[in-house]
Amino acid sequence: MTAYWIARVKVSDPEAYGAYAKRVPAAVEPFGGRFLARGGRVECLEGAAFPRNVVIEFPDFDSAVACYNSPAYQEAKAFAEGAAERDVIILEGS
Repeated sequence: MTAYWIARVKVSDPEAYGAYAKRVPAAVEPFGGRFLARGGRVECLEGAAFPRNVVIEFPDFDSAVACYNSPAYQEAKAFAEGAAERDVIILEGS
């Protein structure tokens, strides 16, 4: 069953966040991750909007969790810390 990383992001330091964004594809690909949405237009219908939204599909929930905990992703994530306010969840597909 597929799983998805869903991230909602407010970037405060574009340069540092850009360094993070450049590293993420190499971190997710070994786990079968592929970007379905990365930025783009958004319309908030309920709740609070974040200007940047990202959806990454993984083959299964365990792969999504393993990717997040991997050394490659944790190294990339260090560039995002302090550079953005983020909500990140992993959602199992149906």
